[in-house]
Formats: sequence, C-alpha cells, structure tokens
Amino acid sequence: MHDQLPSEPEPLGGGLKQRHLTMLGLGGVIGAGLFVGSGAGIAVAGPGIVVSYLIAGTLAMCVMRMLGEMSAAMPASGSFSVHAERALGRWAGFSVGWLYWFLLVVVLAVEATGAAQIANGWAPGVPQWAWVLVFMLVFTGANLAAVKNFGEFEFWFAALKVFAIVGFLILGTLAVFGLLPDTDPVGFTNLTGQGGFLPHGWQGVISGVLAVVFAFGGLEVVTIAAAESDDPVRAVSRAVRSAVFRILFFYVGSMLVIVTVLPWTAQKAGISPYVTVLDAIGVPSAGQIMNIVVFVALLSALNANLYGSSRMVFSLAERGEAPRALLKVSGGGVPRRAVLASVAFGFVSVLLNLEWPESVFLYMLNSVGAVLLFVWALIAASQLRMRRLIEREAPERLVLRMWGFPWLTWVTLAAMAAVIGLMLTDDTARPQLLWSTGATALVVAVAGVRELRARRA
Repeated sequence: MHDQLPSEPEPLGGGLKQRHLTMLGLGGVIGAGLFVGSGAGIAVAGPGIVVSYLIAGTLAMCVMRMLGEMSAAMPASGSFSVHAERALGRWAGFSVGWLYWFLLVVVLAVEATGAAQIANGWAPGVPQWAWVLVFMLVFTGANLAAVKNFGEFEFWFAALKVFAIVGFLILGTLAVFGLLPDTDPVGFTNLTGQGGFLPHGWQGVISGVLAVVFAFGGLEVVTIAAAESDDPVRAVSRAVRSAVFRILFFYVGSMLVIVTVLPWTAQKAGISPYVTVLDAIGVPSAGQIMNIVVFVALLSALNANLYGSSRMVFSLAERGEAPRALLKVSGGGVPRRAVLASVAFGFVSVLLNLEWPESVFLYMLNSVGAVLLFVWALIAASQLRMRRLIEREAPERLVLRMWGFPWLTWVTLAAMAAVIGLMLTDDTARPQLLWSTGATALVVAVAGVRELRARRA
C-alpha cells in the first residue's frame, strides 16, 4: 500500500462543467429501474415500499458520501478503484475496477435492448437489432468526441427525466388533495387500506429493499466524471451534496405518491406504476408519455455506462492492471481505445442478449447481479483506511466529510452484509448472489496471482 497521497494531474481532457456533473449525479441513477422496476417492489411490500426505498436510499447516500469524501480529496478517473488500491492494496484496485467495468458493459446490453424494444414498437418496420446498432454507433461517436459532448448529452437526458418526475410529483400531490379537474380528494386511505401500511409485514419491506437497492447503481459515475471537470474538488463536492438528497426526494416522493393515489393492489405486473397512476388521474396518452421517458432513461444510462466503463478501464491501464495499449489519448483528451474496447464488449453482450436472452446472457446478468454490493462494500472498506491516511498526510483535502465517521461507515458495511445475507434466503435473489460471488472470487483470485508474481519478479 502506498503511504503518500498522489498529486499528479489527470491526463484526460477537462470540459465537464458543474451543471453537467450535477445533472449526471441526479440523472445517472434515475433509470428504468425506477420507472418500470419499482412495480415489483410495490407487489412485495405494498405501501411499505416507501420504507424500502428509504432504507435502500439511505444506504446508497452513505456510500455516495464516502465516495465523495475520497474523490474530493483525490480526484481520479478510476475513482473508487484508485482509492481501493491506495487503501487496501493492488489486489483491491484491480478487483473492484474490473468487476465494475464488467458490470457496466453487461448492463449496457440490457439498456440497449430495452430501448430498441420501445423503438421497435414505434417503428415495427425496423428490426430490433438495427435499433441497437444505431444507438451503439451514436453513443460511441458521442463518447469518442470531446468529453463535453458526453456531458451535454447527459445534461439534457437527465433534465428530461428530472422534469418528468417533478411533473409526476406535482400531478400526484394535486390528485391526493382533489385539486385536479373532475377529481375527488383521495386522502391517505390507500396507505392503510388493503391490508394496512405493511400488508406483508416487515418481511415485505425487506423483500422490497432487495427489489429496489440495485436501482441506485449509477451514482458512482459522477465521481469518475469529476476528474474531467475544470475544478474536480469543488465539482465533486457540490455534485455529491446536491445529488444524494434530491435522489432520495425523487425516489421516496414518487413511491409515496404512487401508493397514496391508488391502492397498491391496483398495480399490474409489467406495467409501470407511473403509467397506472397517470391513467387513473386522467392524463391523456400517459402510456406513450412514460414510454418516451423510459426510452430516454435507457439511452441516458447507456451513455453514462459507456463513459464510466471506458474511464475505469483507462485508469486500470494507467496503473498497469489492463493492457497498456488502452492508454492512448486523443488530442482532445479522450481515451479512444478504452472507449472502443468497452463498446466492443458491449456489442458482444448485446448480441448474446438478442440471441440467447434466457441462457448465456442470463448467466452473465446473474454474474453481475450482486456485484454492485461488493463494489459498495469495497468503497466503504477503502474509506475507513483512506480517511486516516488523508487526516495524517493532507487534512486540508478533507473538504467533504463522511457523516458520523467511523461509526456510520461500519453501520453501512453491516447493512450491506445484512442485504447479502437476506439475498441468500430469497429464492429469486439467491442465484444472482451465488453467480456474482463466483465472478468476484474469480477476479480476486486473478488479482492475487498477479500480486504473487509481481512480488517474485
């Protein structure tokens, strides 16, 4: 482990502005998981889904705060992979970096395929694979150009998602109090009717947490992007501060509106709860409106994942943990080979998803299903050690501090261990956990072998 903090500047080009990062922090996490996947959580938790989101969101907020503390003190395009290497050793940096890269390029296939399915519904004459190709080419182009192009894409994508959620919250609140035309006040009877606030007890709330916690993945990209802003320290501090509370407001607020306006039993599997609510309060073409929002959310996540994966593999190459050929940077400061390597694997994932969605790709998806929790756990473990190192070497760099250190960090780690334990007891989550544990063990084993060889050399 290094015992000195680095001060070398990033070789990548700047160009991301504060507004880009703030919106990336907000929009990066608002995806199809919220707009569509939240229905599964409501089915198992009822109105208690509000508590499920509160628990999962608090966990994500704590991880984000830890990550913000380290990234403000030590901005790097490899973000938590760099922090893990410095705090825990090369094996940790290698493991968390490659696991996160694998997670992003596999999830990218789900997003590209999901967006293509929606586009295929609008234009059935164009086959699904053609839409996937178009999306991949467009976003590859955007990521190969200057980084500000990526920032601009994400800014407008995220702005549309944020606008959609704010509009939904306003309409839903008006419906609750009967302030919309031709509506009666709903009041709060739906929160306690149909079996009470916790129709399936606390077990339902816990199942809800398992269903929704992974929807918070994507928050991490803002700390990767901060390294390419004009003032990384200030940028990451402001983006993290603004993102965590607003995200909790959007997520928990949305769920509260959904289960207040309609009985939780009114939600149908496979249909977005947002569509069900908008239909119920008489918004014309609600389904199509939400289709557009989900479409944008998927493309936004695809764009952010392509960006995050390319920067992570570039950072690994910088530290000798990935092929050195990936280090080539364009005149505008874009790691083009790293972008192309990530896109190439993304294309392979998409082909597997289109050809074998129920077999090969399902195994790949399961193998990254719980990786996010392992990544978060390594972030927390890194922060425990990095905080001491920063306090000793350069306390002036602690411009953003983790709350209640070290106790809250330990509580967050314990909560993650509890979620992993609960996944073992859940029939639907267990395969994901076992496959992800296998993938993680494989990467850690490779890291260990590399470290042994390096010591012998």
